[in-house]
Amino acid sequence: MYAILDIETTGGKYNEEGITEIAIHKFDGHKVTDKFISLVNPEREIQPFVVNLTGINSNMLKNAPKFYEVAKRIVEITEDCIIVAHNSSFDYRILKTEFKRLGFPYKRKTLCTVELSKQLIPNMESYSLGKLTRALGIPVSDRHRANGDAVATVKLFKMLLNKDLDKVIIKNAVKIEQKSKIAPNLREIIDKLPSETGVYYIHNDKGDIIYIGKSNNIKKRITQHFTNSGSKSKKIQKLVSAVTYEKTGSELAALLKESAEIKKNKPIFNRALRRTIFTHALYSFIDENGYINLKIDKADGSQSPITTFSTRASGKHFMFKNVDDYNLCQKLTGLYDTKSSCFKYDVKECNGACINEEPADSYNKRVNLLIEKYSYSNKNMLLIDRGRDIDEKSVFLIENGIFKGFGFFDLNHQINNKEILESLITPMQNNRDTQHIIQSYMRRNKRLKIIDLNLKP
Repeated sequence: MYAILDIETTGGKYNEEGITEIAIHKFDGHKVTDKFISLVNPEREIQPFVVNLTGINSNMLKNAPKFYEVAKRIVEITEDCIIVAHNSSFDYRILKTEFKRLGFPYKRKTLCTVELSKQLIPNMESYSLGKLTRALGIPVSDRHRANGDAVATVKLFKMLLNKDLDKVIIKNAVKIEQKSKIAPNLREIIDKLPSETGVYYIHNDKGDIIYIGKSNNIKKRITQHFTNSGSKSKKIQKLVSAVTYEKTGSELAALLKESAEIKKNKPIFNRALRRTIFTHALYSFIDENGYINLKIDKADGSQSPITTFSTRASGKHFMFKNVDDYNLCQKLTGLYDTKSSCFKYDVKECNGACINEEPADSYNKRVNLLIEKYSYSNKNMLLIDRGRDIDEKSVFLIENGIFKGFGFFDLNHQINNKEILESLITPMQNNRDTQHIIQSYMRRNKRLKIIDLNLKP
């Protein structure tokens, strides 16, 4: 659990500042569960430059509560939370100073979104909250007021959690919460999970991730883990202390995150999924008569496939369907082994490429249409899919045939600006597994929106 906060102060000498406004949003990693926002009478003078910056003046604070009157609420809302702030060393120092004046030892773990942003979103022009959120397309209202800046920090932190493929933030949070937050039985863990699409992380009592999975219904899938009687499930049930999750909305986003994070975190119960997840691929070659031939074969790292398949059977199924869709020859697609005409020619459904009756250039045009549709080699495009909320979409960037990563954007946000688009994207490795996941998903999901791009270098 996180307490994302922002504090406005009087300014002045170091450790002599007073709080003029505070906003705290209790955040569970997915949504705000509680909030506290208040002006505070600092009982001291506000520096003129601060009045100009924030618009908060002494007249506004005459009837505001003094710090000792809001201290109990601050303690309660931040209890068992990690304090998150943009330049957290400043906000945390101010809070500790105020509590010290009351004779109360205030101590919390902290996270700084400036430092996290430098790690997870490198090469930004500025890491000030205003410039960073503007560059990332995060809307900010009431800049330099506590609640406006706290809301912006919540949105920034949500983006940083998504970009943290090593799950360092989540693992540390679980470790801190062990003493008071971990449910003593599996039913309590299940009750806190959503019935939504995303990636889930099963942790042991040290906070380490022991299993990563993806599901279109996280609650249902974890229930299966906790009720199955198989040897792996029993080991997980014995070791589990917490389950965290990340909603993705898009199944494609969940598949890609699951694959990437298993490779990075290497959980002990994910050994099988660390290996390549496809076995067969579709290849093409030109025969001595000039016809483009297609064949399903075992995946070979030395060749560049058009698309890939988890099994030979799924590849064959794909090929039979597309022979019909594109009016192709069974012989030239490896589905009918013969030295003469194919079966479809005999029943008047093949134009005769198998016996050189149809001109090669005419036949090859249809083959190239299939290749163009199912291969994204050298293509620049965006794939647009469901987001985590109704007013959000997920976006996947492919540039020059290489998968760059994915992110989320507000429906009102313009994503055709290359700089903004790249800042929204969580960079991910382009490898054979990610290509397989994307191509398989594109084959299965007809409603996936595809936008062709001409990205300038």
